[in-house]
Amino acid sequence: MVGGQPDGTVSVRIDLVFFSANLLKVAHGGWLPLLLGIVVFVLFLTWKRGHERLIQRLDEEAIPLDSFIQNIEAFAPHRVPGTAVFMSKSGYGAPHALLHNLMHNKVLHERVILLTVRTQEVPYVAPNERLTINRLSASFWQLTAVYGYKENPNISELLPLARTQGLELIMLETSFFVSRVLLCRADKPAMARWRMKLFMLMNRNALKATDFFRIPTDRVIELGTKLKM
Repeated sequence: MVGGQPDGTVSVRIDLVFFSANLLKVAHGGWLPLLLGIVVFVLFLTWKRGHERLIQRLDEEAIPLDSFIQNIEAFAPHRVPGTAVFMSKSGYGAPHALLHNLMHNKVLHERVILLTVRTQEVPYVAPNERLTINRLSASFWQLTAVYGYKENPNISELLPLARTQGLELIMLETSFFVSRVLLCRADKPAMARWRMKLFMLMNRNALKATDFFRIPTDRVIELGTKLKM
């Protein structure tokens, strides 16, 4: 005994006694919550690892943002009035939706905004820390929105915040481009085959970005991207 309290060895022995006593309940129905816990744990772990591999694959195929913007500003395509907001998962490379729009439509808006939404390991983020704006060139801006894990992202609320920092955004003149990633298995999958199939199923049934980020549906243009993992 130390200061009237059991020492570490005694505490471990007591825990082992309780643990051994509860093992008897496993065969009498205790296996069900254990099984449910294992299933939920596998699902969460698969989604986390699969999403990390997805971001990694997108970054591997992405064109570096700096060189892309330099080429666009030097050899500008036809520009159309308005503002285009492209969702960017990592903020490292040019978004796939931007590349596909440029490749198929051969035009680019007068003002291009790359928006990255991140979640921090805190429940709430202060309003003055919500949005960071970085001007990349004469017509490109990078916006980074930060939310806590208990908050729901809302893209519409970012427009007034951007206005307070000198970036005027009018919803009726703004179009949001979202990339819909269609996954297919590579010859050498990024994860075990059963886990890859599970992640593809979860990704296929996941909430759409337009619903998750609360983007007005009448302002959204969705472009598909096929990616091997």
